[in-house]
Amino acid sequence: MTEDVSSVIRVAVVDDQALVRMGLATLLETEDDTELAGEAADGRAGLDLVRRTKPDVVLMDIRMPVLDGLAALREITADPALSDVKVIVLTTFELDEYVFEALRGGASGFVLKDSPPAELLHAIRVVADGASLLSPSVTRRVIEQFSGRDVPASAPHPELDRLTEREREIVAWVATGRSNDEIAAELVVSPATVRTHVSRAMVKLHARDRAQLVVFAVQSGLTQP
Repeated sequence: MTEDVSSVIRVAVVDDQALVRMGLATLLETEDDTELAGEAADGRAGLDLVRRTKPDVVLMDIRMPVLDGLAALREITADPALSDVKVIVLTTFELDEYVFEALRGGASGFVLKDSPPAELLHAIRVVADGASLLSPSVTRRVIEQFSGRDVPASAPHPELDRLTEREREIVAWVATGRSNDEIAAELVVSPATVRTHVSRAMVKLHARDRAQLVVFAVQSGLTQP
């Protein structure tokens, strides 16, 4: 049988730990629908790799020499030529202080470095499919962290007034880390209705993905009590 090349997700790995890179590379090469686009040991080399290979997904560490992951992430998301490249940040809870900054920089999701292989592969597939992912084991804890301390000060999003009252309400629910199905259950509406409101809010706020919608919600004070 001929493999459908278009269905293969090309993944770049950027991490300064050789063992982490080797483990991720091995995992990616064992799956039929993922392949290693390349690997790099620092942010600058990673940025060069991404520009050269244009992978579908980048697994990006934060703390790295030469150029850290946050700076590399910002350069990737700011480059129109890399608009189709999605970045998943590899994190540990010791790096909580960087999570909001990475979200604001355009990260499509987070995965713990010690996550089970199946969870990591799921994250790659979800993000490659155009969705965003705050790993189930990370999402609510991240939201709790932000609700319990000061978040970097920011003015409300300039397009916030374009949202309808219902859209504002649903964006606030998105910021709790709940899925569309969970939000639908809370509001007693269909998941399709929630998806429609979320999509419209993303267009109006120019959100790159659902993860960035969370950032805009927190910055604008659209959070559930």
